[in-house]
Order: sequence, then C-alpha cells, then structure tokens
Amino acid sequence: MAEENNEKPAAKGNGASPTLNILAQYVKDLSFESPGAPTSLRARDKAPNINIGVNVNANPLSESEFDVVLTLNAKAEVGKEVLFNVELVYGGVFKIQNFPQEHMLPLLFIECPRLLFPFSRQIIAECTRNGGFPPLMLDPIDFAQMFQQKIAEDQARAKVQVS
Repeated sequence: MAEENNEKPAAKGNGASPTLNILAQYVKDLSFESPGAPTSLRARDKAPNINIGVNVNANPLSESEFDVVLTLNAKAEVGKEVLFNVELVYGGVFKIQNFPQEHMLPLLFIECPRLLFPFSRQIIAECTRNGGFPPLMLDPIDFAQMFQQKIAEDQARAKVQVS
C-alpha cells in the first residue's frame, strides 16, 4: 500500500507557506452628492448615464504589511443634470508573507482589491439607496485586466521616454 503525503508544498526560500491576511478594512473617504434633490428623484422615462471610475493604490506599511486602497467613483447624469455623484475610498491592511517577490505586484493590485471589492460595492449600493435612488450595484471588476493594462501603459511610457 502506498503512503499518502498530505503535506502542502512549502514556499521556496525559508520553507514557510505563503500567507495573505486582511488585518483591517476601513472607509477612508465617502462622499455622496445629489445637487438637484428633490427634483432629481422624480421618475424618468430614460435611464441616466452612469460613469464609473476605479483606481487601486498600494503602499508598504512594513516589510510584510501593506495598505491597499480601492477608489470608486460613480456619477449619474441625465443630459447636463447630475443626479448623484458618489466617491468611496476604501482601504485594507494586508499582511503578506513568504510569497516570491515577482508575485507581490499581482497580489497587491489584483488579489487584494478583489477581496475589498464586495464590501465597497455594498457601501456604494447602500449610499445611493439612502440618497433616494435605486441601489447602484456595480458589476464585478476584472482587476487582472486592469493590472495588465496598467503594466502595458507603463511599458509604453518607458519606451517613449527612452527614445
């Protein structure tokens, strides 16, 4: 009978397993404006145009702890009339240990915001609902695609500067 090996493979280096932990989550800034209220709350024949903006930043707090900040903006307009404008800056403190250095940027700019997004999405939905509008349920965000696009833009910029 063959023996089963149930041990997880150790990370390269010091032999410890890689870990990613959320130490804290917080609202850094939350702003909701409805400049035309109460007129802007009336029923409409046409759905408003909603523009969504997303940004991710990460800063080291220590060798293994990082502050990752997800910024979400949503502006709803009908013509030139602004129905609402909401901005949320939502952060998380992550402890990341025993990952190879080449995995750090994808962890910070893809995995960490992916973990923060459901909470920030809920805050945006509640904020717009509390403002008198239907809850704005943001579609899932492809943080991997955003990261790849940012890397490609940075590389293109670097090539232009070298030329």
